[in-house]
Amino acid sequence: MSAPGVVVHHPATRAGAPGADRASVVLLHGGNVASGMWEPQVERLDDLDLWTPDLPGFGARAAEDWTSLDAAADDVAATVAHLAGEREVHVVGLSFGGIVALRVAARHPGLVSSALASGAVLDGVPGLMGAFGRAQLLAWDRPWYWKAQARAMGLPPEARDQFVRSGLAIRRDNEERLVREVYGGCWPDGLEESGARVLAVAGGRDLRPARRALETVARRMPGAMVRIAPGLHHQWSAEDPDLFSDMVRSWVVDGTAHPGLAPVPGIGGRVRRG
Repeated sequence: MSAPGVVVHHPATRAGAPGADRASVVLLHGGNVASGMWEPQVERLDDLDLWTPDLPGFGARAAEDWTSLDAAADDVAATVAHLAGEREVHVVGLSFGGIVALRVAARHPGLVSSALASGAVLDGVPGLMGAFGRAQLLAWDRPWYWKAQARAMGLPPEARDQFVRSGLAIRRDNEERLVREVYGGCWPDGLEESGARVLAVAGGRDLRPARRALETVARRMPGAMVRIAPGLHHQWSAEDPDLFSDMVRSWVVDGTAHPGLAPVPGIGGRVRRG
């Protein structure tokens, strides 16, 4: 089966819980990796129908120009439309992939049943933190930079080599354009009216802007769920692949937040109005 862009299909290889056979899950990678980051989830979610695309400018598509979040969302929507049929389609993303997942739901109402976003920096990255993030682009093509990032994110040793290789393959000019848009703030207009169920998550030791974004989701989307993954860093899909995979399954199959996730302090399990 062919589809727009570059996407790998991982059909379910075992029977799952009731409802698992009716769902397809599109896993969207972060902004300094590629679709290979999902290997732990592909292994653990073998009862679900999974799709792992490389987004424009990443992985097998590293030579392509990355132009905008809207273009990336539309690229994913073309894949989702190709999959949509009798199955429900759920988009799951980490970091940049989480931003894109929410934007797919916002720009294409009715196309996806739900969006799960972890570590999505929706309010931008202002001040000194933003300046520091932009300054890191100066070391973008240096292996030591990527090795340091892997350690800072708490990645296990077996995941670090792939992280370094993926990062070094990303063009600096593409990342500069991505950072410019994301750091300026990137709430997906129309998400509130999209009809998609939303779960927003951040690691307990995630980037501060990623944790702050949960308050924004709760304020702007009273029906959304917001949760914390206790004690975990930004790229916790590799740090605790079991919990991350179980979270995806609970959300997709049951429509619930996994009990291993915690309410957000000051917000509670679901919303804070005002």
